[in-house]
Amino acid sequence: MAYLELDNVSIGFGPPDNRVDVLKDVSLSVEENEFVAIIGFSGSGKSTLMSLLAGLQKPDTGEVRIHGNVITEPGPQLGIMFQNYSLLPWLTVFGNIELAVHQVFPELSKAALKEHVEHYVEMVSLTPALAKRPSELSGGMRQRVSLARTLAMRPEILLLDEPLSALDALTRAVLQDEIIRIWEEDKRTVLMITNDVDEATLMADRIVPLTLGPSATLAEEFAVTLDRPRDRANLNKNPEFMKLKNAVTQFMVGMNTEARETKVAPTISMPDVKPMDFSAA
Repeated sequence: MAYLELDNVSIGFGPPDNRVDVLKDVSLSVEENEFVAIIGFSGSGKSTLMSLLAGLQKPDTGEVRIHGNVITEPGPQLGIMFQNYSLLPWLTVFGNIELAVHQVFPELSKAALKEHVEHYVEMVSLTPALAKRPSELSGGMRQRVSLARTLAMRPEILLLDEPLSALDALTRAVLQDEIIRIWEEDKRTVLMITNDVDEATLMADRIVPLTLGPSATLAEEFAVTLDRPRDRANLNKNPEFMKLKNAVTQFMVGMNTEARETKVAPTISMPDVKPMDFSAA
C-alpha cells in the first residue's frame, strides 16, 4: 500500500447540462519520504489537483487516501504551501507562525510554543525579521515565512502549490535550495506542483506530467536518478541531467503541439443579412 494515493480521481465543475471535467481518472502512488513533482501547463488543473490532495475539495469519483484512509477534509497531517503567501498582514512573522502552531499543538506551553516557532524561523534564516509584518518583507522573505509556517505544523505530507512561481530567478533558486536542504534534513513526503522543468528535475525523485485540460490526467512518469545532494552549479554539465530535462521538455512541447493541431475551431453560422441601400434614387 502506498503512503499517499489518488485512485481514479475525477472532478468537474458547472451545471449538469454543461459540466466540464477538469480532471479525469487520475491515479498516483507516492511513497513515504519521496519527493514527487507534477508538471503541467497553466489551466491544466494543477491547483484543483492540489486542493483534492489537501482535502479542500472532494472528488466526484475515486478516492484520495493517506495510510489507506480516505481524505475527506483538511487536517494537520497535510501541510499546503500556496503561491500567494496567505499571511495575515496585521501579524508579525512570529505571530503568523504562532497562530498556526497553536491550532495544531494547543497543549504547548507559552515557552515551548515560542521555542518551537523560533526554531522554524531560524530554519528558513529569518530570525532577524521575527518582529516584522508582511508589508515590511520582500516577496522571497514572505514565502520563507509561508514555508516556516507550514513546516512548523509538522505535517506528514508537504504539498507545494507552485510556491516559487511569483519570485525572481535569484530568489527562486535560493528558496529551491532551502526547500531541498530542509527536506533532506527532515525527510517529509513532498508533492510539488510546478510548470518549471528545471525546477522539477533539480528537486524531485520523480516527475509526473499532467496532460492538457479539460479532462486532464497524469501521463507516464520520468524517474530522476541523479545522485543527491545535487550541485546546481554543475548540473548543466551533467549529461544525465540534460538528457532528462530535454526528454521532459520535448514531451510537454509535443503534447502542446498535438493539442493545437487537433483542435478544431468552432463553426459559427452567420445570419443571411444584406446591407441597406443608401444610394440616391
